[in-house]
Amino acid sequence: MEAPATSALKYITLGSFSWDQDSDKIKIYVSLEGVEQDKIETVFKPISVDIKFHDVQGKNFRYTIPKLNKEIVPEKSKVVVKPNKVLITFFKASKGNWLDLHLKEDKVKPNLVKEKDPMAGIMDLMKNMYEEGDDDMKRTIAKAWSDARSGKTADPLQGHR
Repeated sequence: MEAPATSALKYITLGSFSWDQDSDKIKIYVSLEGVEQDKIETVFKPISVDIKFHDVQGKNFRYTIPKLNKEIVPEKSKVVVKPNKVLITFFKASKGNWLDLHLKEDKVKPNLVKEKDPMAGIMDLMKNMYEEGDDDMKRTIAKAWSDARSGKTADPLQGHR
């Protein structure tokens, strides 16, 4: 049976995972039940990972890291299905400790010219945190932003005067 044409499929991005490492390899643990080993499409490159899980309880999922923090050895990388999770393993091209999986590029660069709006730097920081954060971080920032706009401030002294 051929795999379906991937361009027409819709994927749910897997954003929740845990990971561990030793000096040689990275292990990523994704909680996902119902995955079949033969319905996984993997693309491992020296600086990126793209894994598609087809027909998992009627849905398609995708786990991707467009730019890894450091290089891996694609031919040694693998995906193993466990009863209620998926284990993704890739070997580091050079031994050592990674501080993060994703390459962090400086999105918020310091301005050499003083900004007229002192809040602009804070807004850039919040935008960066939102873009890079997990679902909980995004909900927290969105709620704070919504509360601030509607006048519901988180003033701890409010009501205690």
